[in-house]
Amino acid sequence: MPLHMDKTSANLRFRFCVYFLGVFGVLALAHFPLLGLPYYWDEAGYYIPAALDFLHYGHLIPQSTVPTGHTPLVMICLAAAWRIAGYAPYITRLVMVGFAAGTLVALYTLGRTVTRRETALWACVLLALSPLYFAQSSLAFLDLPAALTTTVAIWALLQRRMGVFAAAASLAVLTKETAVVIVPVALFFFWWRRKNLRKSDWLSLAAPVVALGCWAVYYHHATGYWTGNPQYLQYNLYSTLKPGRVALTLLRRLYQVFIAGFNWLFVVIALFGRRRMIRAQAGTAETLKQPEGAPRMQTEREFFLLTTLLTAAYIALLSVVGGAVLQRYLLPIFPCFYLALTMLADRLPLVAMRVGLVLVCAAFVASWFINPPYPFAYENNLAYADFIRLHQEAAQWLSAQQGNPRVLTAWPATDELSHPELGYVKKPMRVVGIQNFSPPAFRSVSDSSFDLVYLYSRSWDPPDNWLRRYRFLARLNTYSPPIVPGFVAFRFDLRPVAVFRRRGQWVTIFAKKQSLPSATSWNFRRNNCTDCLTAIDSFVAR
Repeated sequence: MPLHMDKTSANLRFRFCVYFLGVFGVLALAHFPLLGLPYYWDEAGYYIPAALDFLHYGHLIPQSTVPTGHTPLVMICLAAAWRIAGYAPYITRLVMVGFAAGTLVALYTLGRTVTRRETALWACVLLALSPLYFAQSSLAFLDLPAALTTTVAIWALLQRRMGVFAAAASLAVLTKETAVVIVPVALFFFWWRRKNLRKSDWLSLAAPVVALGCWAVYYHHATGYWTGNPQYLQYNLYSTLKPGRVALTLLRRLYQVFIAGFNWLFVVIALFGRRRMIRAQAGTAETLKQPEGAPRMQTEREFFLLTTLLTAAYIALLSVVGGAVLQRYLLPIFPCFYLALTMLADRLPLVAMRVGLVLVCAAFVASWFINPPYPFAYENNLAYADFIRLHQEAAQWLSAQQGNPRVLTAWPATDELSHPELGYVKKPMRVVGIQNFSPPAFRSVSDSSFDLVYLYSRSWDPPDNWLRRYRFLARLNTYSPPIVPGFVAFRFDLRPVAVFRRRGQWVTIFAKKQSLPSATSWNFRRNNCTDCLTAIDSFVAR
């Protein structure tokens, strides 16, 4: 290798490290209030137990929780970090912040390949501030690391770096198996370019498929299933293969990409930019500004094609498979998607572009705290932190009760109270688990099986819920009203002994009425309400 090329590569690596450390520091400071939070929902239910199994026993397939077939790379990374720095939630969250920082640096590198510096920076800022990305940046899920490796793979395709593509795409599928969609995207891309692939190119394209195949064979050898387990397959595959369900899920996926979290505002600004670009190309508008050192139009067209293919592939796949229609599953497309929107917005006059993108940034930051008027996953913004802190308060109250009472509740609160390593309690409590808080779930519960009932808002249900007001939206989202605590109080003759509230979310703890006069050990808790019964009555009235 020529000496000047070696120096260039060294400079690039040095700049990448400097950028990464700077972005990591900024993100860590921005997430500082969140770094010490206990684990949330699927973190507590699968990813943290799976990583602990690998840390303590070297199990690639978890034994302490139900295996789902997820590829193990993120859990291995977490276990390695814990081995080096110790096990603590803030270590976990800093590792995930590292993945988030790496994704932003990769996006900037990709952006500089296809557009000017300011546009690439805007794309990074907008991605970092988007409510979904900001919330996910410290949560131990698989989708953000998959976004990092997918973004690197797209960059490698544009640069014709097939060795880098093979490594990045293989890491992507070992991070999350759905990232295998990058392979048909790459195949279509090369077909569109009418490029005859060399043998080494075919090997690079096959690498992620081989990596995923090796994992599937290993998983089948260990469990007898190619992925997941019977219940997992029924929920995530067999039950989803219905035309009506696929159509409804497709509409929800399109909403999550183009509308949710003020994405609609970003899309509208990009459409104005595209309109101006088309008019200029037709000779009916002034010449568009050209970025300094503008990349060739061919590279730009290739990037837009790859972004379109990647977005379409993910939306199509996740409309067919997956029982939970969570927005975070789409995270791998958002770096490229946001860069494409920013490049279109860049066709506007400079001042208009900057004003528009500042408005989008402000809307994104507002979305960290503003919940929509319909049910959504708490993890889509900082509502997840309210959920965790609310459950921390409830766990502390329960831990302070004498006699280690038996607590009837539903997952994930069952794990929060019975597994101290999740960060909610110091020692395990006696927990009686039920599947959910629906009336049928309580029919098999015996009055003598519990001492306290721990109910909480499992989903966002605002007073002006659009899904109650507009029935067609309820059908679109398969909405069913959450349980009314008053129903449980009446069913078991209970009285509330503690109520906790935080920005529309709630926890209510009940005890049996007949035990109250003699059980003076109960510490009654009132949180922003004058009387607990009044709080329950308000639920019933609603």
